[in-house]
Amino acid sequence: MPKTFTHFHPLGYVLVVMLGAGVAERSGLFSSAMRAAVSGAPTYLLTPVVALIAMVGNHAADAAYVVLIPLAGVLFASAGRHPLAGIAAAFAGVSGGFSANITPGQLDALLFGITQQAGEVLVPSYQANIAGNWYFILAMTFIFMPLIWFVTDVLIEPKLGKYKPQGHAKNSVADKNEPLTPEQKKGLRHAGIACLIVVGAWLFMTFGPGTPLINDEGAAADSDLVLQLSPFFQSLVAAFFILFLAAGWAYGRAAGTIKDKQDVVGMMTDSMKDLGYYLVLAFVAAHFVAMFNWSNLGLISAVHGADAIEASGLPLPILLGLIVLFSGLINLFVGSASAKWALLAPVLVPMLMLLGVSPEGATAAYRVGDSATNIITPLMVYFPLILIFCQRWKPDFGIGSLTAMMIPYSIWIMITGLTLMMLWVFFGIPLGPGAEVHYVLPGATP
Repeated sequence: MPKTFTHFHPLGYVLVVMLGAGVAERSGLFSSAMRAAVSGAPTYLLTPVVALIAMVGNHAADAAYVVLIPLAGVLFASAGRHPLAGIAAAFAGVSGGFSANITPGQLDALLFGITQQAGEVLVPSYQANIAGNWYFILAMTFIFMPLIWFVTDVLIEPKLGKYKPQGHAKNSVADKNEPLTPEQKKGLRHAGIACLIVVGAWLFMTFGPGTPLINDEGAAADSDLVLQLSPFFQSLVAAFFILFLAAGWAYGRAAGTIKDKQDVVGMMTDSMKDLGYYLVLAFVAAHFVAMFNWSNLGLISAVHGADAIEASGLPLPILLGLIVLFSGLINLFVGSASAKWALLAPVLVPMLMLLGVSPEGATAAYRVGDSATNIITPLMVYFPLILIFCQRWKPDFGIGSLTAMMIPYSIWIMITGLTLMMLWVFFGIPLGPGAEVHYVLPGATP
């Protein structure tokens, strides 16, 4: 059992990334960065900026929910708009656009760790690529942003009407709307410099002469770019850890939230405390996946499922579309993205590999469905928190009201994401660097 637990791929990925992200979050970097990005937006661009920062803010995990969503309500109210429309736009971006982002991050490390475990059922040498959905999630970001803008300004806010404060509209995070202090601005500048240094170091280690993140044997053989950059892809988990750690430390030293290295250690310790629930989940998931693999149920189910689907004659775009819908349905009852993928991946990933769909393609389809229905299920862990934020502006706002407000976002995100997934598969567009939609098993004829 210790070996099974400690060899569970997502465990190491998540723990390493969160050690760095914990420092960036607790030093105040994520909070200040989101406040600076959103508060400086012109009034007429407030909705798209909130949506974009909300989707990018997924890298900040809890901070995006706790800081950005109530802040959006404050900003909309200060601009003379309905605060619930701001909360809805931010919630749709953070949770409805859960998988959309401009770069891979913690979620990619988590999901692709599970994907690797599932891919090894058929191909023991399979190596997951943490950037395997990069192009796809980037496209989702810039497609979902105008979508959320449209739904908020055209469908949601007109129905909410003009905001009339009921009693005394309280907002426990009102201080978040205050201008950044000189120390916080200095911290953001230092964090930006730290980010540039880390990115520059990684680029040098990848493209510099004789550097470690390039496969010289692949380059000498004039092979494909994926083989040459395989060390770079494998280093991305460490890259995100160092990036978050360096930026968070630089911000904290300048802003005064970090006095010495003991503060950094304390922030890392606190981030590990927050992962207690995840560790329990990972323990159960690790043994479930291991026993599933030992029983060969995953392989048997994959073979029979592949035979049935192949006999049905369903085109791959439609097949991936059905998986998107199935993931969205399951998400209404099981809130955790990792828990669902740990259950589904051992069957879906090998089955789709047999049908010629890459593990990255299976992961992308799951992510679309998982994101779309996050915002309409009360079983989502942050749903009660969002309801509390709404009730500070409108005390009689209930669960049904919040669900009804978010349903248009869910429908449009599902339709758009489903269409994007099917078109992506139809045209065979790479999902990320070195990650094709189609897959050929080693030794098989293309």
